[in-house]
Amino acid sequence: MWLRTVSGLIVSLAIVFSLGCTGDKAKELLETAEFEERQMNLPHAKQLYEDVIRLYPTSKEAETARARLAALSHGQ
Repeated sequence: MWLRTVSGLIVSLAIVFSLGCTGDKAKELLETAEFEERQMNLPHAKQLYEDVIRLYPTSKEAETARARLAALSHGQ
């Protein structure tokens, strides 16, 4: 479990740094969070949703991230 957590953190950091290079950053980060959620890696998905909200608070992606976090916190 510890190794999975560390691996997830490393992947998260790599994604955040790579997002600075190209493309719609908020969208890419949200898509990664959604992928992690589908893979049932919920702690990582939640962290990525929180990153979207923190980094892009006024974006439509942040609105989606807030909704997903609320749903996850209610077990949906």
